[in-house]
Amino acid sequence: MPIETEEYKGYKIEIRQDEYAESPREWDNIGKMICFHGRYDLGDKHELSSSDFSGWEELEEFIYKEYNPLIVLPLYLYDHSGITMNTTGFHCRWDSSQVGFIYVSKENVKKEWNVKKISPKLKEKVKKLLISEVKTYDYYIRGNVYWYSIVDENENTLDTLSGFFGDNENSGLLEDAKNMIDHIITTGNYQI
Repeated sequence: MPIETEEYKGYKIEIRQDEYAESPREWDNIGKMICFHGRYDLGDKHELSSSDFSGWEELEEFIYKEYNPLIVLPLYLYDHSGITMNTTGFHCRWDSSQVGFIYVSKENVKKEWNVKKISPKLKEKVKKLLISEVKTYDYYIRGNVYWYSIVDENENTLDTLSGFFGDNENSGLLEDAKNMIDHIITTGNYQI
């Protein structure tokens, strides 16, 4: 069942939660997430164990020593009727705690941007990119990933597309669906 339906130019856009969405940590990310949690499998795959470290400071020192990072940001989880993650923490000491770090190595930044020296401007850009990776992952772990179907007046499904992270208005889902409907009307073709 659709969680939301919108009419557009005689067509119906049916929006559903994407229960089979691929984790964004499977994508080609610049950051690496090292997380530990007793009940959830979070972040990227790694060979480390929480028992190898006496606390978050020791893990952070290990990351600096082993991976030569440009940026290391803490990862916090709020766990109450669902989970959510960020890099700044939550104002609830009972249901939230640190679960790890996201970092990017200097070598990866130099390679990705094809530079020999990392400027302060580039460093800030990379930091924003890491925060964006965490936000996308947060959408995923909260179940805020959606797909749409375009349905004609005869209830025929003309097109579907999945993988929209975030709320329906800011994820690009509705804009994409409406553009597809405009394309169908203009060309009579269901494929771009």
